Amino acid sequence: MFEQLGLIGCGLMGGSFALALKQAGLVKRVVGYSKSPDTTARALKMGVIDAQAPSALLAASGADLVLLAVPVAATEATLQSIQHLVTPDMLIMDVGSTKADVVQAARNALGKQMASFVPAHPNTGKEVAGVAHADAQLYRGAKVILTPTEHTLTSHLHKAQALWTALGCDVRVMSPETHDAAFAAVSHLPHLLAFAMMQSVMGQAQADAFLSLAGPGFRDFTRIAAGEPQMWRDILLANKSEVLAQAQHFQQALESFTHVLQTDDGRALQDMITLASAARAQCRFNASAADAAATA
Repeated sequence: MFEQLGLIGCGLMGGSFALALKQAGLVKRVVGYSKSPDTTARALKMGVIDAQAPSALLAASGADLVLLAVPVAATEATLQSIQHLVTPDMLIMDVGSTKADVVQAARNALGKQMASFVPAHPNTGKEVAGVAHADAQLYRGAKVILTPTEHTLTSHLHKAQALWTALGCDVRVMSPETHDAAFAAVSHLPHLLAFAMMQSVMGQAQADAFLSLAGPGFRDFTRIAAGEPQMWRDILLANKSEVLAQAQHFQQALESFTHVLQTDDGRALQDMITLASAARAQCRFNASAADAAATA
């Protein structure tokens, strides 16, 4: 059990983490800070946190566990703000959807104190944001990717693995680079394609008429386009090189499908669809992640 969680960011992800820890009996006290005082006040009223802090520094003060649930672009500044309070006994984690940039931000901000940091990406979320939607069950069944660095204390990695496992998560460990390449393929590019699909339809004169006819297929394909714009801007820019590499693979596949259509090659088209259909049928998805439009 942890004595105190310093929660920096009391929105959906941070709030759900605090509730999950409390429900599992893994923490005695939660001190929270959010950029918006209204968010922190609501988190207190909901019982997500036990005390409000006026700054990230004071949220981390006295904590043996700190969670950063902030936009990935804010990681370095947030870590810098708590840097002089970090001790070897403190476990620090984040919930960012990209990891190479988060690790670099931690190097810049923490220096030798990187040993206390275990980068984490819980692959879950909701289509709605904010502490009002915090849910103690949000992480149950989710994949959680940990990307320790060469400086991460083994004892802290084991603590992080045990914590997420106790919350009902499927915990994986990999390098930040492997993480970012994988999620560019299975999350970040698919979100970009969903945004582009909506833009392509909305840019047409008959957009409203077309959308009025849309059924479950279009709904399911574009569901993730409802993701929070600022968050997805930051994710796509942070993982730009990997997303662009995956975009090239997609463009090659699309060109192949386009070619067989242009040449009326029905047999080749059916073969390509069959391969894709069979591969999709064999996929085993994490239910909580599959249901989350805001996840990365």
